[in-house]
Amino acid sequence: MIYTTEVEHMCPLAKAAYHGPAPIPEEGKWVQAKEVKDISGFTHGVGWCAPQQGACKLSLNIKEGIIQEALVETIGCSGMTHSAAMAAEILIGKTIIEAMNTDLVCDAINTAMRELFLQIIYGRSQSAFSEGGLPIGAGLEDLGKGLRSQVGTMYATLKKGPRYLEMAEGYVTRVGVDKEGAIIGYEFVSLGKFMDAIKKGTDANEALAKAKGTYGRFAEAAKQLDPRHE
Repeated sequence: MIYTTEVEHMCPLAKAAYHGPAPIPEEGKWVQAKEVKDISGFTHGVGWCAPQQGACKLSLNIKEGIIQEALVETIGCSGMTHSAAMAAEILIGKTIIEAMNTDLVCDAINTAMRELFLQIIYGRSQSAFSEGGLPIGAGLEDLGKGLRSQVGTMYATLKKGPRYLEMAEGYVTRVGVDKEGAIIGYEFVSLGKFMDAIKKGTDANEALAKAKGTYGRFAEAAKQLDPRHE
């Protein structure tokens, strides 16, 4: 350790009381985090790329500073999906410090990691007050049945109005409108349920019929139309 001449000539003084860092909530405990291994929790972060063409939602399950589980969800950019595939392989097994200083291929994923890092070290985790935290595998629960990201896709123009394309329930096949042309409901296909049925050997047409559902007053609609072609 090298000290300047000015410091060398100073007389030593006793250090005042030191109480350590403020404790943060972690998995049902209050923890004074001093090292990477002191950090545990399950939490989410959202990131975006420089041109803001796409976004990433990153969910990590961290135990004693090490990433044990990662869920990488992206939207808006085709290349980002491939970046997510690489990031999923890169993240697991790293400490959160390593992950912060690793190229996660895509700006949006890197930004999500930064935002998530800030949350986790300040104790803003989903599992902050859950005793023992969440088990490895909890990330899949965010996807629900069928293991698909919950996506909302809507398109609208001033001249032609809105088009519902995809909801949390699934792919929108038809929208129902009233006599004034306002949307009052929609029909959807749960693609997760559809594919599960196909994999079990169900006929495609039968699987499609079983995977369909409606929302709102779709049955009362004066007109039902395909939002992608009408």
